[in-house]
Amino acid sequence: MEFSSFKIVRLNAELFPITSFEQAKYDEHGMTPMAVEAAARDELVEHVRDADAVMVVSQSLPADVINAMRRCRVICRLGAGTDKIDVAAATELGIVVANVPDFCVEEQADHAFALLLSVARRLNEMRNCMLDARYHDGREQSRPLRRLPGRTLGLVGFGLSARAMARRAAGFGLRVLATRRNMSAVDPDVQSLHVQMMSLEQLLAESDFVSLHLPLNDATRHLFDKETLSKMKPGSSLINTARGAIVDEDALAEMLEAGHLTGAGLDTFEVIDVHQPHPTRPTHRLFQMDNVVFTPHVAAFSVDSSREVGYGSVANLIAVLSDRWPIADRIVNPQVEPRHALS
Repeated sequence: MEFSSFKIVRLNAELFPITSFEQAKYDEHGMTPMAVEAAARDELVEHVRDADAVMVVSQSLPADVINAMRRCRVICRLGAGTDKIDVAAATELGIVVANVPDFCVEEQADHAFALLLSVARRLNEMRNCMLDARYHDGREQSRPLRRLPGRTLGLVGFGLSARAMARRAAGFGLRVLATRRNMSAVDPDVQSLHVQMMSLEQLLAESDFVSLHLPLNDATRHLFDKETLSKMKPGSSLINTARGAIVDEDALAEMLEAGHLTGAGLDTFEVIDVHQPHPTRPTHRLFQMDNVVFTPHVAAFSVDSSREVGYGSVANLIAVLSDRWPIADRIVNPQVEPRHALS
């Protein structure tokens, strides 16, 4: 099929340039996407108004932008989360929204577990003791640490990354609990991974470490507010590699300052936008705390995940422009009635 006649707009061209993997797939199909970095809404609309397809990494696509898309058949998210895309607006217009939900499962689990280990062994505090030549303080602060085997990890959400986290936890002798929206689902992984399913409230009360593996939506925004955080086991720690806005970060800081929580490992944030073009140093009090380990939203990154997201997102694009559905688990809005019939 000839694809050169389609207008394909690739957003975030400067912040997240087209990788060699992604480009190889465009070349394979004779495509030349229009690389765009558009901060202003009017500029963005001008580019996508007559696009046949839009490829996006981190750009927000609200309803007013999507409603201007007169020809668009598919919005392809180069990643998993679609909280920055108004999926309902796209569905109303017959635009397929597709993602690559499994591109960084292993990376996210690696990163979440690395944050857990860093918090458990107080590596951030130990580093600061070393830099300040407070060697005795470091030894004294290490004495209350507890070994991992026999302690409890609670997974909030039990999708692919949570399961990968459970596999890692087993190797460290951790007891693993999990909760999810559909508690009645039959799931062989629960038994094979020796995971105990339970309510969120029970999980919070029993877990020494709580790791978040949820999408951001209306139901999960600030799910971990002061009330929820206060239900966590005293002395426990929170790990978040999912979405920053799942946690009320002011409340998290308060719980850490009060000593109810021992630590936190954060890769995602609501109080700062790590994708802004002209970033400034973070000023929120979380970033002043020795017992908080933080990274700039990098849990997904590796050479391997870059290859998989590049190949997967372009495969979604090719499918829709060829009048076919993408792979089922990559269709974000399967209820959509496409502008062009798909088989």
